[in-house]
Amino acid sequence: MDISVIIVSWNVREKLQANLAALYKSSGDFSFEVIVVDNDSRDDSVAMLSEKFPQVKLIANSDNLGFAKACNQGIKVAQGDYILLLNPDMKVFPDTLFNLLAWTKQHEAATVVGCHLVDEIGTTVPQVRRFPRLADQLAIVLKLPHLFPRITQKYLLPEFNYQQAAVVDSVRGSFFLINKLNYQKLAPGRLPLLDERYFIWFEEVDFCQEVKRLGGAVWYTPAAKCLDYVGASFGQVKRGQTQLYFRDSMLKYFRKWRPISEYLILWLAWLPLFLIASILCQKKSR
Repeated sequence: MDISVIIVSWNVREKLQANLAALYKSSGDFSFEVIVVDNDSRDDSVAMLSEKFPQVKLIANSDNLGFAKACNQGIKVAQGDYILLLNPDMKVFPDTLFNLLAWTKQHEAATVVGCHLVDEIGTTVPQVRRFPRLADQLAIVLKLPHLFPRITQKYLLPEFNYQQAAVVDSVRGSFFLINKLNYQKLAPGRLPLLDERYFIWFEEVDFCQEVKRLGGAVWYTPAAKCLDYVGASFGQVKRGQTQLYFRDSMLKYFRKWRPISEYLILWLAWLPLFLIASILCQKKSR
């Protein structure tokens, strides 16, 4: 098996159906399987899969386990030499998988690969970022980019050339190809699993950081293109709850990868916003 496509789904039946329809129109001489991990959707996604896509390997969870844990469920049963983590609000073109696989086979040292993401009118969706540092994350917590838009330039890399392949720090987790064989050369006997301490956000950055620590490389390539509808699942989560998820993941990342002093500074910066978000979530849940 060449590629195992793993899709974590949560209440996005229509987007998921369009995603799968596009995947099964893929062309080229390669083999792939699709594994859908459903995180307790309540919109008949599981019934739709059984009716319209019986060839999909389905893992139906009875709870929302989060992105990292659900991805790992799929990775553990994946048969492919390459694992593609693909969000349900994405739509591949007929040549996306073939072009991606061809490029990756020519660059065997690439452990993680991201492709050219575009929106519905063909505009590039920025996705390449540097690893988080205290200055840029503190600016985000304090909402400083609203006043000083250039303050996060070194982090968001707005001038990155998306027409040219390059080694980067991290690529977006919505289209995230892992060369399993390459990873297992770096970490013998291990599957390329995400850190399940992250419920949502920062798990792909964490994985890229781990790849770098092991001596691997993360690449961006424009050789393949994919349509990105950007955040269909996230739009269903209440604003206060998203803030809590984001805070939790950011702090876990800094606790793991950065000096303890930076973690403590961020923890203190988040404290008033955390209290406000917690109050809002409690009010909306009543």
